[in-house]
Amino acid sequence: MEVEFVRGVKMGDETASQLGEIAKKKDVALSVHAPYYINLNSREIEKVEASKKRILESARIGAIFGGRSVVFHPAFYHTDPHDMVYGIVKTHMMEMVDQLADAGIEIMLRPETTGKSSQFGSLTELLELSADIEGIMPCYDFAHLHARGGELNSYEEFCGILDMIEEYLGKEGLDNMHIHVSGIEYGPKGERNHLILQESDLDYKGLIKAWRDYDVKGTVICESPNLEGDALLLQGLYQESK
Repeated sequence: MEVEFVRGVKMGDETASQLGEIAKKKDVALSVHAPYYINLNSREIEKVEASKKRILESARIGAIFGGRSVVFHPAFYHTDPHDMVYGIVKTHMMEMVDQLADAGIEIMLRPETTGKSSQFGSLTELLELSADIEGIMPCYDFAHLHARGGELNSYEEFCGILDMIEEYLGKEGLDNMHIHVSGIEYGPKGERNHLILQESDLDYKGLIKAWRDYDVKGTVICESPNLEGDALLLQGLYQESK
């Protein structure tokens, strides 16, 4: 399950400890989605610092309840060249990894593949970032990858994504995946909103087959408007494919 801090980190240390105890008893893996209000490429330095603070506080609380990963949308391009934004994001990410290490906080920072062309977070960008910085791994949102260009929606293309992950990050990349999946409505500029899987054009059956054939490991978070129903649908298809 993903603990949603998307409107702000509104959980105290004591509650986080209690949550961690219950999750351990119930054998539920937890992760964190940091607030939406993050832009490491903001024109205003105070907004950049506030963004980093939100990520770090999400990581601190997440580590208390045993969360494995902190997911966030890293930045917007604005009118800046993509390679320049990559350098800016990389610098801030390195600083945050060092700060977490200095504080003894063990949790993976996972910038998410984004669903709009205006957002930093293409698959290649995040794989390069993860290869460059120890302590960073992507969150692979397959709906966003599809919405970003209207492609990447077939078994063969999903296999191509997994091949890229292994090329950049080795077998460890496939053994430590954090995945988001849902149906998605999109237009020329990318993501509009999430959809129930069976009401979308996402080839989720081909996606499940690719995961199985590549023997990927990690966590899958369903972001459908029907969270439980679609999570069980995906789980059932995965188990049937054994």
